[in-house]
Amino acid sequence: MTKNLFLFEIRRNLPAWLVWTVAITLLIAATMSVYTTFIENQSKVLGMMNLLPKGALQFKGISNINDLLSILGFYAMNNVIYMLVLGSISAAVISSNILLKEEYGKTAEYLLTRPLTRSEVFLSKLAVVLLHVFLLNLVTALAGFICLEVFKTSPYNIKAFLILSFYTLLLNLLFGSAGLFLSTLVKRARSITTVSIGGVLVFYFIYTLSKITESVSKIGYLSPFKFVNVEVLHTQYHLEGWRVAYFIGLSMVLIITSWRIYNKKDIYT
Repeated sequence: MTKNLFLFEIRRNLPAWLVWTVAITLLIAATMSVYTTFIENQSKVLGMMNLLPKGALQFKGISNINDLLSILGFYAMNNVIYMLVLGSISAAVISSNILLKEEYGKTAEYLLTRPLTRSEVFLSKLAVVLLHVFLLNLVTALAGFICLEVFKTSPYNIKAFLILSFYTLLLNLLFGSAGLFLSTLVKRARSITTVSIGGVLVFYFIYTLSKITESVSKIGYLSPFKFVNVEVLHTQYHLEGWRVAYFIGLSMVLIITSWRIYNKKDIYT
């Protein structure tokens, strides 16, 4: 990894990071701010929600309406959309374009003629992706914690909140790794932002479909979302080693494979 390239990529990707971070933080704050009103009018709201199709609720990540009465349950259900989905899209978008940007931007020839190896280029850009994902999760988790503290009406399990935040980070890192891998497979120098976003949404659709339709429940295991445990109110909720191993192991496989392919692929200049 080279310091100059690393710092250059940080500056180049900073605006995108700021947009994603501010947008998700505002969504979390805006949603959590209605919790007090929700509790004050819970009978009316729950009555209205009972009229909605079960599938519509599960698409939003709500498996048990009563979980919404707890502030941590309320946060977790909204976190499914805001951080699991939007955070993963953010990670996939930056990672899938950070290598390809040199090709479709016609700067690859200049970069690769400098005294840098391809491994140095790859590792520098990988470090930027990892930092992007980590800081996004750090800031949004901090925003979530502040909101929980401000709007809580009763104590909640902080440990469960931290575990959910860690699972979210692992999921985002996995999609970041997948974005890098996808970019090394592209033969033509072009942006694959749409493909990256579509990939995250397809996996989320598979996960949601597996929850809605019992007959196809097993297809949920094709989606990384399936391996994030969001049941924060369960008494046995804890950090499970096999889930952590799944995310870290698959991410490492994708990163190493991406590095090997990038070192050998033809770079369009």
